[in-house]
Amino acid sequence: MNNEFSVYQFFKDESYECVRSFVSAEEAVKAAQHYCTSVGARMGTTVRVIITDGGDCTNFEWKYGEGVTFPTREELQKKDQ
Repeated sequence: MNNEFSVYQFFKDESYECVRSFVSAEEAVKAAQHYCTSVGARMGTTVRVIITDGGDCTNFEWKYGEGVTFPTREELQKKDQ
């Protein structure tokens, strides 16, 4: 289960790039945090950042103008209970 996460950033023109492949959960979260707060993200050229797992399921999503959209606050609170 180690090194199964990938991070993607999406752009205004609907193109995207894989910025990390097959990394640990910790590295994926650090990379996602970087791309969600980058100059491109603040300017709106980066419009979406996701983390996927080895099964190609989305584990995290950030969108420009909305912030973190998955998991939702409600889902995180439910998990903590």
